[in-house]
Amino acid sequence: MIPLHVPNVSLHRHSRSQIMKDNLKRILLRQWQFYVILALPLVYIIIFAYVPMYGLAYAFIDYSPSKGIFGSAWVGLRHFKQFFSSPSSTAVIFNTLWLGIYGLVAGFPIPIILAVALNEVGNKSYKKVVQMVTYAPYFISTVVLVGMILQVTDLRLGIINNIIDLLGGKRINFMAKSNLFASIYVWSGIWAGAGYGSIIYLAALSAVDPQLQEAATVDGASRIKRIWHVDLPAIRPQIIILLLFNLGRILGIGFEKAYLLQNDLNIKVSEVISTYVYKIGLVYANYSFSTAVGLFNSLISVCLLVTANFMARKLSETSIW
Repeated sequence: MIPLHVPNVSLHRHSRSQIMKDNLKRILLRQWQFYVILALPLVYIIIFAYVPMYGLAYAFIDYSPSKGIFGSAWVGLRHFKQFFSSPSSTAVIFNTLWLGIYGLVAGFPIPIILAVALNEVGNKSYKKVVQMVTYAPYFISTVVLVGMILQVTDLRLGIINNIIDLLGGKRINFMAKSNLFASIYVWSGIWAGAGYGSIIYLAALSAVDPQLQEAATVDGASRIKRIWHVDLPAIRPQIIILLLFNLGRILGIGFEKAYLLQNDLNIKVSEVISTYVYKIGLVYANYSFSTAVGLFNSLISVCLLVTANFMARKLSETSIW
């Protein structure tokens, strides 16, 4: 009987895996700088975003520092029920939603308008000056920005009240009027971030085919019609993506600015979820309750982002994922 030759499958697999390892090693050695740069933000995200996730357990236990997470009693959804049944929860959620929606409606179109206006400027020197002036406020720290707001709106020395007094009007204590807090918060944020937010739109507008613009002009389209029918459709994907991110951040009102602008006279409208979590968690050391409130905020933000992304994909075929 002639013996059949049976190939050594295990040896063949071993050689293939060795070849793949060698190729991978060769690629890593050839492009190691790229992977080092990629590893830095990845390590940052793991350390500061994923590792602390074990702290979500605080929301479901009655945390005691002496007992630790594993020794504290499990209470389930008690802290969530406590938040929703508390008298302050409705006001805190409403204030956060109001500031988020106000900021989105008023602030989202401004960078687009600024980018389109700058794109139409023919004088390069003037364009660079305007860009520098509008970008600069973004790099001002929140503490300095709030200090500027307080100085400008000061009752006695503020420039706004000085102008009002010069025109014969009555001085206004802006920070004491609760109905003005939302406008001060939102429009100061627009002033600080509009220039920086227009960078993406400017980059997208620079990629618009000049032949399309020339064809629209030859066909008799005015500047406004050319912008509406050529420029804006060209940057529609960027507008949709950034709109989705902004929708997901409606409840993500920053802590620093809201907290620094708070006082005893506007606390009813300036108390948002982030400041509420800070006071309950750190000032009153109720860690479990504050974690539950923060988790609720994050879950709602994720739901808003997923819903908006689903609608955008159905209506425009442009989405984040």
